Amino acid sequence: MSAFDQQLASLKKEMTIQGRRVMDLCTKAVDCFFDCDTTLAREVVLADEAIDKADVEIERASVPLLAMGQTNEHSIRCVLTIVKVNNELERIADAGVTIAERVFDTRSFKERAPNTFRVMANSVLGMLRDATRSLEREDAELARQVLLFDDTVERFKSEILLDTETQVENGACSAAFAFRLLAVVKAVDRIADHATNICEQVIYLRRGLIVRHRPEGWSDPESPE
Repeated sequence: MSAFDQQLASLKKEMTIQGRRVMDLCTKAVDCFFDCDTTLAREVVLADEAIDKADVEIERASVPLLAMGQTNEHSIRCVLTIVKVNNELERIADAGVTIAERVFDTRSFKERAPNTFRVMANSVLGMLRDATRSLEREDAELARQVLLFDDTVERFKSEILLDTETQVENGACSAAFAFRLLAVVKAVDRIADHATNICEQVIYLRRGLIVRHRPEGWSDPESPE
């Protein structure tokens, strides 16, 4: 095995570990929000430090690989994919921290998040899980399945926001709770967006093709223009 292949294999292993860290953080973030668990929320915030550190280390380790004169197209795409996905994972972790931080709100809320939000949050966690698995396995078909679920998450988000607006108008929930829920819904939606970005990179890695999100849905993989 060449020096390039050895270093690339090591970097892929670090990416797998980082993906699992981020998945764990986001799962705990969702749980602490639903359970109003400040102890778990603090754990989420602290966990982000390790992710930020690994983010920097992975990026630094990627740069020398690009300077090793590799000419194999797939190998070059591997390195570029790692750099891009590494950034997506760091942003996903930031969104998870945003969710956890809402638990520290000093005001007391009696209102509970609607059941639809739990379904949305669990769906997005599933997208993130499969996105990281697709990267680990270089599985373009699994990545494609994640993309196809994105519109369902968007419908969940629209339903939650409309329902919350109606609840506020009817006096069934406070405006304060509505703003709190809105911030968390947006953070969960960002996780879904970054998960789809990862999947786009996996498809490009395996096939050298790109997909685009259009008003009618995701395009079929096609050659770059």
